[in-house]
Amino acid sequence: MISRRIASRGVAVLLATATALPAAGTAMASPAAGVPAARARTAGPAVATPVPPAPAPAPELVPGVAPRPGQPWQIDTPDQALPPTVYTPSAEEDAVEPKAAAPGAYDLIEYVPLSDAVTKVACSKQTGPYQRQVERWLRLKVDGKQSAADCKAIRAFQIAYKIKPAIGFAGPVTWSTMMLVSARKNPNAAKKCPVRSYKVACVDLDRQLTWVQKGSQVVFGPVPMRSGRLGHVTRKGWHTVYWRHKNHWSTLYNQPMPYAQFFDGGEAFHGVYGSIYTTVGSYGCVNLKLGDARTLWDVLKKGDRVYVWGRRPGT
Repeated sequence: MISRRIASRGVAVLLATATALPAAGTAMASPAAGVPAARARTAGPAVATPVPPAPAPAPELVPGVAPRPGQPWQIDTPDQALPPTVYTPSAEEDAVEPKAAAPGAYDLIEYVPLSDAVTKVACSKQTGPYQRQVERWLRLKVDGKQSAADCKAIRAFQIAYKIKPAIGFAGPVTWSTMMLVSARKNPNAAKKCPVRSYKVACVDLDRQLTWVQKGSQVVFGPVPMRSGRLGHVTRKGWHTVYWRHKNHWSTLYNQPMPYAQFFDGGEAFHGVYGSIYTTVGSYGCVNLKLGDARTLWDVLKKGDRVYVWGRRPGT
């Protein structure tokens, strides 16, 4: 669960964003290129060419549904940035299961522009940060510009997969859900995760998915994940699970890291008690929903291999 201090900081960030946004209809106009300002003020009316809005920057988006106890304003869940102190947990410690996540903690709440969230629009007219990817997945015209047809198709997908608010905005939750749906039958169709006779935990930064395969058989997943943010990207290449700690607690950030399986320094698979679809990533760890982290705990063991490739969007 996110701390009250971090939650307050998140609300402050959202309020700051709200006050920084211009009011609707008050966008400032600038003189045409090459026309002096004095002349521009006295020039006659010109035919205005509609300029499509630029995609909304992902870091400026907010949850489109107001928070509740199980869905706090969650900017990020801090992770262990430094290698942990390795020791052998006692049988008594391992017998304790991490606490369950609150109801609604993993609801699919899309991140949308603040203006859309405040006015509760039925269908967003704004271009999302994943507009082109979503258009391509839905087999729409791929132009990176929101249209009425785009909104209708995106909204239908969001309703089908219970993404809220279903307003047709091409945000990170919609895109991530599409990646998961398309990967379910064969996550390694592109053969980017090496096939070995032993188990390999595959971490696909491009699609923000992880799974475990042994040979060509998938024995876990794929499941959605959250990897490292800009400046703290999850390290690529081969790694090895070197320490597992079911009830790990980050001494650096004073935050729980349930079912932690460390594979490179302070980077680990572990569960989080809130959304993994935030617009920024972790501090390097592979964040999972608690249930997925618990299942992965039973699939992997010390010495199993991990392979990481790709690039998280935005990094």
